[in-house]
Amino acid sequence: MIILAALIPGTLAWLSGCASHHPAVTQPIDRPETEFTVHSAIAFSPEQWPQKLYADLYVPAVSGAAPVVLMVHGGGWERRSRSDMTWVAETLASQGFAVFNVDYRFAPEFTFPAQLHDLQVARQWINQNAGEYGLDAFRVSGFGFSSGAHLVALLATVARTNDDLNTPFGGPETALNAVVAGGLPSDLPAFGSGKLLRQFLGGDPEHLSERYQQASPISHVNAVTPPFFLFHGTLDMLVPFSQTKRFAQELKENEVYHEVYKMHLRGHITSFLTAGTAVDSAAHFLIRHQSN
Repeated sequence: MIILAALIPGTLAWLSGCASHHPAVTQPIDRPETEFTVHSAIAFSPEQWPQKLYADLYVPAVSGAAPVVLMVHGGGWERRSRSDMTWVAETLASQGFAVFNVDYRFAPEFTFPAQLHDLQVARQWINQNAGEYGLDAFRVSGFGFSSGAHLVALLATVARTNDDLNTPFGGPETALNAVVAGGLPSDLPAFGSGKLLRQFLGGDPEHLSERYQQASPISHVNAVTPPFFLFHGTLDMLVPFSQTKRFAQELKENEVYHEVYKMHLRGHITSFLTAGTAVDSAAHFLIRHQSN
């Protein structure tokens, strides 16, 4: 165990350098690190919401209103918490972004589209409280990993459409300027995760094929979908890399700008644990697209 513990830091450092980025960005945008303030455990859900939901808000010390990142954690739609994303939130806040790191309701107690509604009201909270906290509600992007990537991608792809998923909490006011999605489950009928999907969607695909399709971000991609930065481990056995590949192809066919950060020799968990360089590249991506 001692030998393994000694090897892990070096292994993670080596893995962090095994990645390819398409298209390659030759001139990253560098900004000095910014100090930030954290407002912890803000209740953002409406008073009559089935479960009280909280978020941590990171506000950078910048002049003027700060661009915002709506951040969503993973956990198979059934577990984990926003604390998983703390290091990512701190990284982005130090780059001058305000970060709204949210919780959401879990399956199987709450099934789809409850989790999407949670994100929609979180996005509405940003609109309603921008003035109090110095946020720019017109420059809001999303960042999620795994099931969090799925939810934030779904929020982004349906917001600018007439889809029924916008009723009653979504719509244009919940749109995102850009999205960073890591380990994205994009095409749920083709995603064989078994129990996790069944309890999230309330049944199996044989009986709920339309719901599986409706809950898939890939089903809603169109010409007004915002730019995407996709990072994914090539050895991911939980969410296969083909899920990101399919989504990237759909974005391409709809002429939506996107970047793919392929993390070689990484599985699902290691692609998150060694995502430092991916997050840095994602921050540069958000800087370039935060005003779209």
